[in-house]
Amino acid sequence: MLVLTRRPGEQIVIDGNIRLTVVSVKGDRVRIGIEAPPSVLVDREEIHARRQHSPTQAPHPYFIMEASAVPLAAR
Repeated sequence: MLVLTRRPGEQIVIDGNIRLTVVSVKGDRVRIGIEAPPSVLVDREEIHARRQHSPTQAPHPYFIMEASAVPLAAR
């Protein structure tokens, strides 16, 4: 595991198209902003685990949009 130190406002870039930004640090809580292409699924660990164990879980909005070609907000 690569461990990096960042301050609020600083970023980490992954593979040139994913950006992680430290938004704020308050006590033991860190807020992270994530910019990634729509095809990259980004979940909190507990949501990821739930998706892995529940095949009936709703698909990621990207896949719904791909299938219908209509953004969810426009429905």
